[in-house]
Amino acid sequence: MRLIFLLSVAVFAQGEAKVREMYTKYEYRIPMRDGKRLFTSVYVPKDASQKWPILMNRTPYTVSPYGEDLYKEDLGPNKELAKDKYIFVYQDVRGRNMSEGEFVNMTPHKAVKRGPQDIDESTDTYDTIDWLVKKLPNNNGKVCTYGISYPGFYTAAGMIDAHPAHVCASPQAPITDWFTGDDFHRNGALYLPHAFNFLSAFGKPRPEPTVPPKDRVRFDHGTPDGYKFFLQMGPLFNANEKYFKNTVSFWNDMMRHDTYDEFWQSRNLRPHLKGIKPAVMTVGGWFDTENLYGALQVFGNVGKLSASTTNLLVMGPWRHGQWARDDGSHLGYIQFDAKTSKDYAKNIETPFFAHYLKGKGDGKFPKAQVFETGRNQWRQFSSWPPEGAVAKSLYFLANGKLGWEAPVGEGSDEYFSDPAKPVPATSDIAIGMTREHMVDDQRFAASRPDVLVYQTDVLEEDVTLAGPVMNSLFVSMTGTDADFIVKLIDVMPDSLPVAEYDGAKPETRRPPMAGYQMLVRGEVFRGKFRNSFSKPEAFVPGQISKVDYGMNDVFHTFRRGHRIMIQVQSTWFPLVDRNPQKFMNINEAKESDFQKAMIRVFRQTGAASRVGVRVLP
Repeated sequence: MRLIFLLSVAVFAQGEAKVREMYTKYEYRIPMRDGKRLFTSVYVPKDASQKWPILMNRTPYTVSPYGEDLYKEDLGPNKELAKDKYIFVYQDVRGRNMSEGEFVNMTPHKAVKRGPQDIDESTDTYDTIDWLVKKLPNNNGKVCTYGISYPGFYTAAGMIDAHPAHVCASPQAPITDWFTGDDFHRNGALYLPHAFNFLSAFGKPRPEPTVPPKDRVRFDHGTPDGYKFFLQMGPLFNANEKYFKNTVSFWNDMMRHDTYDEFWQSRNLRPHLKGIKPAVMTVGGWFDTENLYGALQVFGNVGKLSASTTNLLVMGPWRHGQWARDDGSHLGYIQFDAKTSKDYAKNIETPFFAHYLKGKGDGKFPKAQVFETGRNQWRQFSSWPPEGAVAKSLYFLANGKLGWEAPVGEGSDEYFSDPAKPVPATSDIAIGMTREHMVDDQRFAASRPDVLVYQTDVLEEDVTLAGPVMNSLFVSMTGTDADFIVKLIDVMPDSLPVAEYDGAKPETRRPPMAGYQMLVRGEVFRGKFRNSFSKPEAFVPGQISKVDYGMNDVFHTFRRGHRIMIQVQSTWFPLVDRNPQKFMNINEAKESDFQKAMIRVFRQTGAASRVGVRVLP
């Protein structure tokens, strides 16, 4: 361990020395229109032979290191850009770390601004850019913004009502809506460990500008077993009672707002993505459990509301932010046969910024550059979803079959859902979301009696799914509410050899890939929101109800010799908080409110449960 530490220190020192050799660092407190000042670090090329464009990242995390004599190890979204020379700008957003003002999570956008006190992320971005192009020496008057995850939100929000110098933006895994699809909620259901673990540190108050500690203090769960920890925690209100003690204000806000009310609606960025002037390249990962939704929503809504702007989509086979963290050659045990992150940095990201900031290249970028998993290849399309993809349905059939033809006659399948013994989200022991769980082997779940399994016969030819996935479930229950989790799975042949994948942890046994049930897409829906996220409705026990909901897009080929599987269940723990299966405000549920329920899924004439997909010929 000491050797690894020493090597890490040496690599950091080498990188920092290279940045120091090429760049000069400055620190500024840039005034906003309301008088608050935002702390900003700027790295300017020492080469003064020409004027340089600006690449800016606005973040709620940190622009560290602080101090003009302390330098970052790397600059920009990838190392090639630092070699090419840009002015790199990093800013603590309002109310975070060394910036003044009040921090507001997912700052609501103000469409109408009547004076200097009407501020949001678009005004802070505008004011920052205005100051930079006027004050920074040797800049060429062109600015691009970028950021991953929360900084992706600031990028997307900042390109609204853009400054004239703001010529391009790259929101990467951006947050758009924290109730319907990003991070903390999926279709009204709380992503429990993600929200709890993130807010336990990030959600603590910062009353005045301060340099953050070098090492983030993580919550001590007292166990590596998240299933055990969150089950023993009990109902959601215990998080505050036992652990947070009212010190995490946004957790309290979430508990107060259990429906899609004004609090959440005001934080929905999607309707404000209109009249966008900068060229936009949105980036996301097919296996990003946090903000795949946000990437697809930003691309789609810019396309609908800002049709005249350049609007590009890049989707790789990545977990959250993986394109900036490792070479992208694999995720867990799933190999992609290429260093996809390096391909992206060299062939997609670097040319995009170089064109809009330096005028290099012809600017003829494909509308969609997307990685096809299963076949493991980059593809280019003039639209996304691609033209020519045919809408089809995979129907639930008798005896666990899955097919392209609707069932005839009557039929249903049932399972007992017990919140006290929820279906695990992964076979691994982990305190939160594992990096690999979006491609995890699902055999552990298929064997559970509270999971329904449907699968096709062995495929005689490749089947490529491209675009959104729509679930239509006809269900009844003995309770008055339930969650529904649908998982789309690629079942590999029984004849595959044992895999010895590069990059796997040495202490981890490589599982035989024969029969591996690779999760391709999975999504939860809280049943009471089936007709409205704002006005939940109870189920009538014993009565058939329809639950329609979409899952995020896929681009995956199920190869000849594989099978397509669908799993249906009502718990997915601790990834998703437990539904008491009783119609109520779940955030206020007591232990006595949790009850077992019999769930029935229908596969019959007039009530044919199915999964809608788009098949690319």
